[in-house]
Amino acid sequence: MATISRRRAVRTRVGRRRRGWFSERSDSVAVEEPMEVRLEVPARGGTREHPVSVTMRTPGDDFELAAGFLFTEGVVTDPRALADVRYCREVEPQEYNVVTATLRDPGAFDAASLTRNFYVTSSCGVCGKASLESVEVMGCAAVPDGTLRIDESALRALPDRLRTAQHVFERTGGIHAAGLFDAVGRIVLVREDVGRHNAVDKVVGALALAGGLPGSERGLVVSGRSSFEILQKAAMAGFPMVVAVGAPSSLAVVFARRFNMTLAGFAKADGFNIYSGGERIAGLEGVSGVEEVAEPERGR
Repeated sequence: MATISRRRAVRTRVGRRRRGWFSERSDSVAVEEPMEVRLEVPARGGTREHPVSVTMRTPGDDFELAAGFLFTEGVVTDPRALADVRYCREVEPQEYNVVTATLRDPGAFDAASLTRNFYVTSSCGVCGKASLESVEVMGCAAVPDGTLRIDESALRALPDRLRTAQHVFERTGGIHAAGLFDAVGRIVLVREDVGRHNAVDKVVGALALAGGLPGSERGLVVSGRSSFEILQKAAMAGFPMVVAVGAPSSLAVVFARRFNMTLAGFAKADGFNIYSGGERIAGLEGVSGVEEVAEPERGR
């Protein structure tokens, strides 16, 4: 059994069955541990601490994960108001699994976000229309025109470039990645995590802590599928383009069109599918998506 480690991957013994032969060997697996996020908000006479969430993640870039999560979920409305992000000092023994973010401006804290449902985490019983409206309530707006534009050949190269930068995946084969790319298709930032949404939050958090939001001149490339959650987080960060190695969901396509985002899926060296915003890809001007996506049928 693998032991708890601050590393992102650990070694464990596995049984291997191949072509009728059985053997034992050592293998690497991605580390998965819980992380609690807390928020300290200035209050009369001191500060007030609010427990926000517990998420399963791969250790590493924890402060970026916390900052990105707080912003993309609408808990903190202005990332510039984050004064400090640290591991909780009151936890003994210190396992580095509790992160506390401190606000300098209480006006940047949306207390209602802690009581309303996070549609992006679980949409059970909630229709697509309500999910989209909830994002608008959080302050998410359509991405403006005239931002990022990329050549088709550069877009097709993104999945391989992301794969080359996935060092933990290379060792374990069991981890997601999100990357930030520029107008020439260069990958400028990569984060990995067992949770695809966590990987995106780490990318957004890195920009937030560096004062780099909104990311209107950057695009997001993800190693798996693109879901409503991925598009929502990208829009909150101001990314005009999302490129995915896998397929999009129907609500991801609806979201991209509603918020003026470019969405490409099944991207690889020999091509891709475009679902929305083809005008940002050189050679595909005027292509916004082949057809409208219908609302999914409800179970009977």
